[in-house]
Amino acid sequence: MKPWYEQSFGRDYMVVYRHRNWEIAAKEVRKMAQWLHLPPNAAVLDIGCGMGRHSMALSDAGFEVTGVDLSDTLLDVARQHDHSGKVQWRHGDMRKLPFADASFDATVNLFTSFGYFTLEEDNIQVVKQIRRVLKEGGTFLIDFLNPAYVEQTLEPRTERSDEETGIVIIEERSIKDGWVQKEITLNDPTEPGKPRQYLERVRLYPLQWFEKRLAENGLRLEALYGGYDGDPYDEQNSPRMILMGKCRRRPPL
Repeated sequence: MKPWYEQSFGRDYMVVYRHRNWEIAAKEVRKMAQWLHLPPNAAVLDIGCGMGRHSMALSDAGFEVTGVDLSDTLLDVARQHDHSGKVQWRHGDMRKLPFADASFDATVNLFTSFGYFTLEEDNIQVVKQIRRVLKEGGTFLIDFLNPAYVEQTLEPRTERSDEETGIVIIEERSIKDGWVQKEITLNDPTEPGKPRQYLERVRLYPLQWFEKRLAENGLRLEALYGGYDGDPYDEQNSPRMILMGKCRRRPPL
């Protein structure tokens, strides 16, 4: 059986997450660009770019952007929306990014596109890949959920209808053994009695995990935000955990 992230990121993903707004993505990118302090035309890699909302907003902000994702379906959607054709779209696994060493001035990993993998070594490998593809002194940004906030605010069950298709979307959420997971059921009126079901799972990594793994792999954490409003991170109350820092320079030989 395929892992969840190979099953869930298809056509139904675009129904479940239709509410994610392109204008909001543009606002988030404007804030992000201020934090990154990048020069015009800097080479930026969006790891786990999905439908490309943030990649295209980064491109509009004046950067040379590459978006990489494992889902060909979502990449096709990204290409359809990329009317300018300026973003480079690549199929690839974040555990083995298809780019040469030191290719990018910055990497971004957004909207909790991290912590997917069952094996701890695989999640650490993503950190190693970020370090590998960054130029010396390059900047990274990881936008992750805040575990304590998730535990306090988790809604066990929600149900809603997609206005465009009439599909009823049921999401059941739980926390178990260090994971937060969502079981998604779609009841399509055109296929009564044939629900489609998906699972999403993310490791609830605390800040301490990131501090340790970043430091071990040559990445220096320099700033920490609790959301795109720029507020400082608060372990109990911040909805997000946005980590930003630099690739440490290698010592001379």
